[in-house]
Amino acid sequence: MHHRNIVKLSKRMSLALRHAPDRFGLLLERGGWVPVDEFLAALGISRAELDTVVAGDDKQRYTVQCGTDGIERVRANQGHSVPVDLLLVAQPPPRWLYHGTSAAALDSIRATGLNRARRHHVHLSADTDTARRVGSRRAGPVIVLTVDAKAMADDGHLFYRSANGVWLTDAVPAQYLNAGDMD
Repeated sequence: MHHRNIVKLSKRMSLALRHAPDRFGLLLERGGWVPVDEFLAALGISRAELDTVVAGDDKQRYTVQCGTDGIERVRANQGHSVPVDLLLVAQPPPRWLYHGTSAAALDSIRATGLNRARRHHVHLSADTDTARRVGSRRAGPVIVLTVDAKAMADDGHLFYRSANGVWLTDAVPAQYLNAGDMD
């Protein structure tokens, strides 16, 4: 598959597994899982195409796993805008986490903090390089915000870690944020 086709298919998979499974006739099972055979049929793709996208995704957005019932299933690791319980368990975060975003959003973020918008959680990175890569998807200069995750946890905020290492929380109030370097 050409890179452009892989990106296009990854976006369709994201739509099917994170935002509009009903548009593809899919029903997310507990944990956000969909049987692979149903998924392939719904998207009209081959297993090789699925495996190419899953293996080649630099953000490891998707997981394929065989259940105790012997059925292989696929899911998006996070970023859902449809109701789903990913069965994540709260865990203590590292001292600092990071969030990359557009510098144009900084005033709003300083006023209201980081909010999940239409998604289930705010996504945070364990390192500044990853946060900068994530933030570069936005237009304009990138800023990396430092989140005082330990203080948040000490104050009762819960954190979860998805299968691909992304840290998730419901919101990050402004008092826990520090603006970092701008690109």
